Amino acid sequence: APAAAAPDRTAAAAKRDLPGNRPNRTGGTDYYIDATNGRDDAAGTSRKTAWRSLAKANATTFGAGDRILLKAGEQWHDEQLWPKGSGSANRPITISAYGDPRARLPYIATNGKVPNPFRADGTKNPDTVGLTGAIVLRNQQYFEIDHVELSNDDDFATDITTGTYVRDGIAVSINADLLPAGADSVMDHFRVTDVYVHDLDGPSTWQKIHYGGVNFQVFGSRSYKEYGTGGHHFKDVRIEDNTFKKVELHAVQFAFNWFAADGQDAGEYDDSGKFHEGWEQLWVRTRDLYSRDVSISHNYAESIGQGAFQFANAKNMTAEYNEVNGFLQRYDAVSCGLYLWAGADSVMQYNEVYGGPDNEFDGTPWDLEYTNFNVTYQFNYSHDNAAGWMAYMGNSSNSVARYNLSVNDNGVLVKNMLSTNYSPTYFANNTFVYDGADLDTFHDETFLSTVYFLNNIFYNTSKTDATPWYRRTGALRQAVFSNNDYYEASGTHSSQEPADERGLRVDPKFAGDPADYVTGAGVKNIRRAAAHFRLRNDSPLIDAGRYNPHLGTEDFLGTHLYYGDAPDLGMAESRKGKKVTDPVDDDPIEDEPGDDRVNLALGKPATASSTHPGANGTLVAKNLTDGDPATRWAAADDASYPITLDIDFGADTTFDEVYLDEYTDSGTNPRVRTYELQRWDAATGAWVTFARGSDGIGHDASVTGFGDVTTSKLRVSLTGLLPGEVYSPTLTEVAAHRTGG
Repeated sequence: APAAAAPDRTAAAAKRDLPGNRPNRTGGTDYYIDATNGRDDAAGTSRKTAWRSLAKANATTFGAGDRILLKAGEQWHDEQLWPKGSGSANRPITISAYGDPRARLPYIATNGKVPNPFRADGTKNPDTVGLTGAIVLRNQQYFEIDHVELSNDDDFATDITTGTYVRDGIAVSINADLLPAGADSVMDHFRVTDVYVHDLDGPSTWQKIHYGGVNFQVFGSRSYKEYGTGGHHFKDVRIEDNTFKKVELHAVQFAFNWFAADGQDAGEYDDSGKFHEGWEQLWVRTRDLYSRDVSISHNYAESIGQGAFQFANAKNMTAEYNEVNGFLQRYDAVSCGLYLWAGADSVMQYNEVYGGPDNEFDGTPWDLEYTNFNVTYQFNYSHDNAAGWMAYMGNSSNSVARYNLSVNDNGVLVKNMLSTNYSPTYFANNTFVYDGADLDTFHDETFLSTVYFLNNIFYNTSKTDATPWYRRTGALRQAVFSNNDYYEASGTHSSQEPADERGLRVDPKFAGDPADYVTGAGVKNIRRAAAHFRLRNDSPLIDAGRYNPHLGTEDFLGTHLYYGDAPDLGMAESRKGKKVTDPVDDDPIEDEPGDDRVNLALGKPATASSTHPGANGTLVAKNLTDGDPATRWAAADDASYPITLDIDFGADTTFDEVYLDEYTDSGTNPRVRTYELQRWDAATGAWVTFARGSDGIGHDASVTGFGDVTTSKLRVSLTGLLPGEVYSPTLTEVAAHRTGG
C-alpha cells in the first residue's frame, strides 16, 4: 500500500508552547519532574525544586486540579508512571510537559519493566491486571494526559512471538475486584491528546487480554452476574491527536469488559429466545455496562500488530478522522482496522484505513460486529486492503454502512455473516472500485438475514475477469439489490450478478481516473480523496437512485440529500436539479417482493417428535412455518432418530417442491445428512415416502423431481447426521410450493 508520512508531533509542538509553561487554571498545585537536575528529596513544586524520578510521583496522592509536569527533552528509562488520587469535575489531574517546546517530548521508556497480569496457571491476577502501561491509572478518574512520548519494549529490533508479555502505552482500567463495597464504579472524564506511543511488543498468540498504545479495560475475576448493573464503565472520554507506531496489539483499545464469560453458564437468552454465548457480550447491554460519551479522533496509527482501533462495550461513541497505515502486521489472529464490538448508538466516520493483510478471516478495514445496535459506518475511505472491505458478523440490529469509498480492497467486499440479525442491514450509496481478477468474491458465506444493497456502485477495473459474486450456492438469497450500478471494464458480466430490476450496467463517469486515486494526502484531506470519485455532470447515475431514510441527510462531501428527481448512485450527490428539502420514502425498498411463490405451508400447524427445552421454550416447531428465517426449531440433545416434523395442511394440497433450510451461526454448522419426505395416505392411515436425500440439507435446499404430490399432511423425517456432528438438528423453515401452476 502507498506509504503515508506520520504527523511530526515534535515539530507541531515546537509551533506552540507546552501546557506546563502556562499557569495552572484549575486551582491545584504544579509538580515538576526533571530526570537530570531534579531531586526526589526536593519539594517538587517549582522548576528549581523538581523531583527526579517517576517513583516519587507514584508514591504521591494528588488532588483535584494538580498537574504532574515532565520536562521536555528528558527521559525516564525502566520506569513507570502511576500517580495516585483522582481529580474532580472541572478540576482534573493533568500529566503534561513543560520546558523548551523545541525539545523532544518528555520520554518514558518503560522497557517492559511492568508486572505480569497472569498467574502461573494462566488466569488473570486481580492484583496486577491493568498495571502494564508506561502510564497507569486504575480505579481513578478525572485525568488528562498530553504531550508525552512513551515506549514499552526491551528490544526494539526483535519481535516477541511467545510468552505472556503484556505491555501498554497508557493503561486505564477499572478493577471491579478492588473497588470497596458501595464505591463509585463509573470512572469519569479522561483526555488523552498529543501523545506519541511507539514500540510496544508482545507475543503473536492470543492471551485472552488486550493491550495497546492507549488501552481502556474493565476487569473482574468473577462472573458478571456477581457485579452490579449500571456501572463498571467509563464516561466522557476523548482520545485525540495522538500518534502510534509499531505497537501491539492495538493503537487504541476501548473499553473491553473482562468479566468471567467463557462457560456455558455465562450465556443468556434474548427477548426472542435466541441464546447468546457469554463471549457475545449481550450481557453488557442487558446490564447496562456500556462505556459512553466517547470521542476517538484525529489519531494516526502505523504498523500495528493486530487491529489498530478496537472499540468494545461502548455507546454514544464517535470515531472520526483516524488514519491506519498497516494493521495485523505481526499478529496471527483475526481482527480489523477500525471497528466496534458489542456497542450501540455509535458512528464511525471520516476514517482512512490502508495496508491491511491478506487474511482468510476478518482482516478488513471495517467490521459490523457481533451484538451491535444502531451502529453506522459512513464517509470512510479504505484502499489497498488485501482481505477486503467489510467484515459482517451478524447478530446486530440496524447496522448501516453508507456513503463509503473502497478502492482496491481486493479480498471479500462483504465478508462472513455468522449469525442472523435482529433487523435488516443496509449497505447504501457506497462506491466500490476493485480488480475482479484479484477479488476473491463479493460475499464469501451466506447471508442469513435480510440485507439491502441500494444505490451502490460496483466498478470492476479488470479487463479480463467479471466480478465473482459468491462462492456458496444461495449466498445472496437474503440480499435485496436495488438501483445499483454494475460496471465491468471487460464488458462481460458474471452469471452470478444479482438480480436488480432497477440496476444499471454503465460507466459511472467519475470525475477522476479510477486508476489514479488519491493516497498519502492524510486523513485531514479525506474529502479531497473522495471527491476524485464524485460523478461528472453527464453521469448516467445522477438521479438514478432510490430514497430510503437509512441514507441519512448528507453525502461523503457534505452535500445535502438530495437534489433532482432522486438520489444519485455512489458516495457523492451532485447538486444538479432542485433541492429536495424534506425527502419522503414513498417507494420503500422493504416492500420489494422476494420469493413470490405461494408457500402452501405458511402458517400451518407444525409438530415435532422432539423439541429442545432450552431458549425459554422458543425452539418450537411452529417456527418452521412462520415465514421468518430468523426463528427456528431444534430437537432435544437426546432425540431419537428418525426425528419427524409434520405439517398439517388441513385439506388435500398439491405441491411439487419442498424447501428446507437449516439454522447456522458462528458455532452451528449444518447437521443433517440423510432425510426423507413423506406424505400422509388417508386411505391406508400410513406415511408414504416420496423423496429421499443423502447429501445433507444446509441452506436453501429445494427438493424437486418427485412430480405432483397431493396430501393433507407433509412429514420431514430426519434420519442421520453429517460425519463429525454430534448435536441434534435445528431448522428455520419448511415450505411447500406448486411450481407447475
